[in-house]
Amino acid sequence: MEEWLQRGDYFLVDIQMGGADDRIVIEIDCADGVWIEDCAELSRFLQERLGDELGDYELEVGSAGLGQPFKVAQQYVNHIGDQVEVVTAEGQKVNGTLKAVENRRFIVTTQEKQVPEGKKRPVKVDVDREFSMDEVKSTRYLLNFK
Repeated sequence: MEEWLQRGDYFLVDIQMGGADDRIVIEIDCADGVWIEDCAELSRFLQERLGDELGDYELEVGSAGLGQPFKVAQQYVNHIGDQVEVVTAEGQKVNGTLKAVENRRFIVTTQEKQVPEGKKRPVKVDVDREFSMDEVKSTRYLLNFK
């Protein structure tokens, strides 16, 4: 499978096997997006390579859903500059722009109201908040219909 993924800069997001319905579910993603044709091509590639090894398992190949929580670090990298929603371990929702990703840490720029020194009225300012991928409940891309 790695051979096929590297052809088009695809990456593996998740594999789930087994369960009561005897399915193998493979989820892929790509910086340029994943089309149904890509999923069908990977499915054919795997069926040709694995053949009888699949046995009674049903193979299902799909793309990571656009509004679904990120599962791997590469999804964070692909969405730098995009609006995201982070749900912290405490359940707080933080919306902002994904600014940077390094190792398993990422920075989201949010807008917060603050009162500048010597002023009476609050103004919105950009504030960078740092998070660990391992310590948040979820992070997902925010669809923007503007």
